[in-house]
Amino acid sequence: MQRTIIEEERPRVAADTGGVEAAPALMTPAVLAPALLLAACGGGGSGSGSDGTAAVSAPVAVAKVPPTDVQASRFLSQTTMGATRESIADVVAKGYEGWITAQFALPRATTHWDWLVANGYNVDANINNQTGFDVTMWRQLIVEPDQLRQRVGMALLDLLVVGIDAVNLNWRQFAMAAYVDILLDNAFGNYRQIMEAVTLNAAMSSFLTFLGNRKANPNTGAQPDENYARELMQLFTLGLYQLNMDGTVKTSGGTPLETYSQADVSGLARVFTGLSLVNNTYTTPDRYRQPLVMNAGINETGSASFLGTTVTGGGMAAVKAALDAIFAHPNIAPFVSKQLIQRLVTSNPSPAYVGRVAAKFADNGQGVRGDMKAVIAAILLDTEARSDAALTAANAGKLREPVMRLTGWARAYKVNSPSNAWGFGDTTSQFNRLGQAKGRSPSVFNFYRPGYTPPATGIATAGLVAPEFQITNEQTVVGYVNYMYALVANGTGDTKADYTDILTKAADSAALVDEVNLVLAAGQLSTATVAAIRAAVDSVATTATNANTNRVGIAIMLTLAAPEYLTVK
Repeated sequence: MQRTIIEEERPRVAADTGGVEAAPALMTPAVLAPALLLAACGGGGSGSGSDGTAAVSAPVAVAKVPPTDVQASRFLSQTTMGATRESIADVVAKGYEGWITAQFALPRATTHWDWLVANGYNVDANINNQTGFDVTMWRQLIVEPDQLRQRVGMALLDLLVVGIDAVNLNWRQFAMAAYVDILLDNAFGNYRQIMEAVTLNAAMSSFLTFLGNRKANPNTGAQPDENYARELMQLFTLGLYQLNMDGTVKTSGGTPLETYSQADVSGLARVFTGLSLVNNTYTTPDRYRQPLVMNAGINETGSASFLGTTVTGGGMAAVKAALDAIFAHPNIAPFVSKQLIQRLVTSNPSPAYVGRVAAKFADNGQGVRGDMKAVIAAILLDTEARSDAALTAANAGKLREPVMRLTGWARAYKVNSPSNAWGFGDTTSQFNRLGQAKGRSPSVFNFYRPGYTPPATGIATAGLVAPEFQITNEQTVVGYVNYMYALVANGTGDTKADYTDILTKAADSAALVDEVNLVLAAGQLSTATVAAIRAAVDSVATTATNANTNRVGIAIMLTLAAPEYLTVK
């Protein structure tokens, strides 16, 4: 299997000046590693409070006064793949609601599929590899203007998981591109529409093994594959346990009430038989962009019972009826709403916050269920998302996932690739990359589970969750530091940052660190951390060789390593 990889490997923390001379403070493990290790051990803002009750739980209420630069940057940390100076000014000018409305109106500049075709990836040499997938993913996340769509699309990809390595099709880069395009194209549509598009997608059908799923054979005893039926209910829509509208679990005698049984899984699996590719032409990737069709010869046409519903007759009508039944289930609103809140705003939303968003999922105010625009706005404009009180709440915020750390830096400092190589490649290595890459989840459970709690930590003691900590350990901490150091200093190939603007502040450590703190960390670095970074910057005399470059590099790298940056609120 061929993958795009970075041409220069640097698995170390020790100094390597490469093409840019750097000050010792940027290189020394004693400066970089402890900050990351603190976050890895649960020392940051993902939660170390005394209980699981959010400190901020007022109803939706957004101030009409223009947000400050700091407030705008914090908003952008929840709504984009990273803030920029220009986007901060845009939010200040438009206000939160105005910015969201403008983002809703932005069309996609290009789809992943069309970009791959336009850049010549649909050639015979790529039939059996993944070449181009990472390229188009990184490019779009970093440079496209429809940033709210990109952020929500990645949240959906974390929920409705497909990982390219387990897609058993040729033209995998195109099959996966078509899947990600579905999520992005429908990010502002309706969740029911998303459910159907995902169900009829080739990559999903291969990933969860229901492509060509056959009806039961009474002669051999063979039964339909149950994989998709189970994961559709467990992970994509309903969850294991019955939920109240605020996301809390319903119980009977102290025991959680299960949402579905094995009989429900088996009944639902009968519906997802017969789904097949539109044709057998494998010399081009085109069939992977088209919805699956029904092969009547292997489809179950008898009755299928699940969740108190029975559908009969088989075919696409049965598929649609089954999806309608799941979509009507009371669990879907709190289950999906809470996970979207976790991906965008905070790992531990209060029940009241979940309830307010779930109410919008259930009814957008005009009788429409599953309206993604209403859900997204409810999440991002809620007081628990917008109030500055969250900045001092021990259980607010979340660990910034590794991909967001890279894209945050890349967007802040105008990373580009003139050749369209976008050389970050597959960043899933825990040793010398990020330990994560979008579209490369190792299983349907994503890189981390929404209910994960790091054991033997203050987070666990407080009864909180911190999903992203599931991929955070000593190994990934050091890998992240090494990798980001190399990128900050030199980029990779022609994929490089443009520090022209920030270099103008290099001589003034206060102005420099304040600017980096604002754009990268939404002003959330503590006074002590700011002082420490300034001291490191000032350890490089302004008259030294490459002084401006090194002072800027130190300010950026130490911010990327700071616990307050890693645990965004």
